Amino acid sequence: MIRNIIKKAKTEDNLDKNELLQLFKIEYAEDLIELMQAAYDVRNSHNNAIKLTSTVHLTNICQVTPKCKYCGFAARTSLDGYYHPFFKEDREILDAVKCVEKSGIPRVSCSGAHGYFGFQAVNAAKIVKENTSLELLVNVGADLTVKALKELYKYDTDTVCCNLETVNQSLFSEVKPGEKLEDRIKTCEKISSQGIELSSGLLIGLGESYQDRVNHLLFLKKFPCLGEIPIMGFNPYKNTPMENHPPCSLLEQVKTIAITRLMFPHVRITVPTPTIGPKNVKYSLIAGADNVATVIPEDYPSVVKGVGSPTYGNLKDVVGVVQELGLNLES
Repeated sequence: MIRNIIKKAKTEDNLDKNELLQLFKIEYAEDLIELMQAAYDVRNSHNNAIKLTSTVHLTNICQVTPKCKYCGFAARTSLDGYYHPFFKEDREILDAVKCVEKSGIPRVSCSGAHGYFGFQAVNAAKIVKENTSLELLVNVGADLTVKALKELYKYDTDTVCCNLETVNQSLFSEVKPGEKLEDRIKTCEKISSQGIELSSGLLIGLGESYQDRVNHLLFLKKFPCLGEIPIMGFNPYKNTPMENHPPCSLLEQVKTIAITRLMFPHVRITVPTPTIGPKNVKYSLIAGADNVATVIPEDYPSVVKGVGSPTYGNLKDVVGVVQELGLNLES
């Protein structure tokens, strides 16, 4: 049965809910290898150039209350994360993005905590687009007004990210008690309505079921401007309420990446190096991902703590992995 489903997916026919669920339930190594090979082939048939995305974290001073139970990004949430509060000055942002551009990385993500109605994103977009030729993604979650989105559009922001993380309403409310799922959905709709490419992804390993993941991926098809799906595996941050929750396995991450590629042949699939683990980047590429995020140049001018894990991918190491696999880098 599994091989027939994979064969159907390779022809880019839509799979139904039950077929997708069967793929998530794969247990045998030979079936997983076949799934990953199919996703790899589908990705390469459309695009065998791998994009790299660096990052600038704008602020960790978050107004969401109570805090997300897994967050190690916001100030005072984890000693392993950005424990001390910061709000980067314009010169710090400019120095960081100039360093990214000089390194040859073509894209930067500017992300920050909630509470500024998108001001922090608009300010970063202005700096990036007026001073570099970098592609730009901004991610401040649901902290965006229509006015801010119009400003982001004016500055030619390429992509705006608002991750739903999970569409299981009760699970979302449990792990993100200070936010509402409907607010994030509405933000995704607002981004699409402005004609800006939408990035919206899954945080897996929170306690969701396979059916939840299937429902989530099918739900994303409703957004007409969807251009990117991040697949993020949960990793516990010390000192947080979820510090003893088990991390998402590499198996579940590559399986989800591969299934997402078969469902979305033309969509960019992003894997942040902190959540997959820098040493496991190659498996995400073999599974069909085509964008590696949180890639940091050697001479980056400030300290970086990865979102979802304090680690991150070093540019030289990530480039080496891409070349080892015989893939091309997008310049």
